[in-house]
Amino acid sequence: MMKFLRGITIKQTLLMASIVLMASCKSTKVVTGGTVDEKLSAKSVIKAHYQNQANFKTLNGKVRISYSDGESSQNVSVSIRMEKDKAIWMSAPLGIVKAYITPERVSFYNKLQNEYFDGDFSYLSDLLGTDVDFSILQNLLTGQAIVDLRLEKYGIDISEDSYRLTPKLPGALYKTLFRIEPKNYKIALQQLSQPLQKRLLEISYENYQILDKEILPNEIIIRAISKDSENNIALEFRNIELNGAVNFPYSIPKGFKEIEL
Repeated sequence: MMKFLRGITIKQTLLMASIVLMASCKSTKVVTGGTVDEKLSAKSVIKAHYQNQANFKTLNGKVRISYSDGESSQNVSVSIRMEKDKAIWMSAPLGIVKAYITPERVSFYNKLQNEYFDGDFSYLSDLLGTDVDFSILQNLLTGQAIVDLRLEKYGIDISEDSYRLTPKLPGALYKTLFRIEPKNYKIALQQLSQPLQKRLLEISYENYQILDKEILPNEIIIRAISKDSENNIALEFRNIELNGAVNFPYSIPKGFKEIEL
């Protein structure tokens, strides 16, 4: 247990705190169906994608996280709270591990190890293999594209009953791929890769659901692969409520040792 919590603190906690932008609850309905229209242009699909962005103010509930790094695998449930665009808070059972993320910084502590981290997004960016900030995390984790699809031209074809978008002019450093589902034009899968560095970030959205008229992910699988490592995280969101009152009790205990990443 201690080894697992330390692992969460150094690697997964930042990811766990960032994923709280997804939502589900007992009264939600899983979104299914939808038929692709082969006549739609990439521009039309992209326009529909942005017309269906989630628009909620707060989130409160729990998320079950399954983590594997190739050497070990663990499961944990955490409490999560969020105010969109402003703050994300997470607490493991008994408050043993807590995390607090704002657009300016990332902070977390571990009571079992008497350690804490308080800094910027550079570690999370390194873990995922791409520059990450608060806004990018929101897009990634609410079923939105991790880059602004409106800024360049894309080719379109049909793949696995979804619209597959690839840039007409591939980037020099990055390669991107997006699959958008046809019912609500949310992301089905998105990839960002750096072939020269042998890095891949893949986010697949297993299903979506309706919560307070919002279409939000229910289950997500994240793969972050580099030359020497692979992190896999499966997320299942439970008992989530939107737009209620939330607070974020967080204070780094005195005497804890700072983690330098």
